[in-house]
Amino acid sequence: MSDMSPIALHAAAPGALEVIRMTIVQGEAKASADPRVEMSTILGSCVATCLFDPVARVGGMNHFLLAEPPAHARSGAFDSDYGLFLMELLINEMLGLGARKSRMRARLYGGANLNPDLSPIGTANAVFARQFLEREGIPKVFEDLEGTQARRIQFRPASGQVRARLVPSDVAPTEKPVGRPQSALGTVELF
Repeated sequence: MSDMSPIALHAAAPGALEVIRMTIVQGEAKASADPRVEMSTILGSCVATCLFDPVARVGGMNHFLLAEPPAHARSGAFDSDYGLFLMELLINEMLGLGARKSRMRARLYGGANLNPDLSPIGTANAVFARQFLEREGIPKVFEDLEGTQARRIQFRPASGQVRARLVPSDVAPTEKPVGRPQSALGTVELF
């Protein structure tokens, strides 16, 4: 599935700035206002949020494995595997670059349930991401969530351009519900 909305990615024109590629791995959130930056990630049950402030031309992406820590672990300890921490971190990174929360717009990707023998972690992640945005008053302008296939996301944070593609099952990340998978997520095909 490809998101071909008005902010879908286009090939660079001759003489365009050299692209700076950043891979966002599980447990990371990064923001940028640099028009040369292109962020990418591959998602299975994980969710990535792409936020964009069209006035400040600042955007960012996160990649989380699980929605929230268990209730017994929520006593102030944050872990980068959790969406609760990474959503706040992404918003704060963008605010630090001049974005305003009232202007942020969100796109959500991932949350697939790749293995029918495991609990539906992807669905739980998708539900959390939607609810978080609603609680924070950040409009969700697009989502490509759930299903059974992994996704490859490419995002240009300074323009808000996104390209999302389904990943063949033999290339999909093999995520486990606990611990961190290896950070090498494969190659990114550019257009």
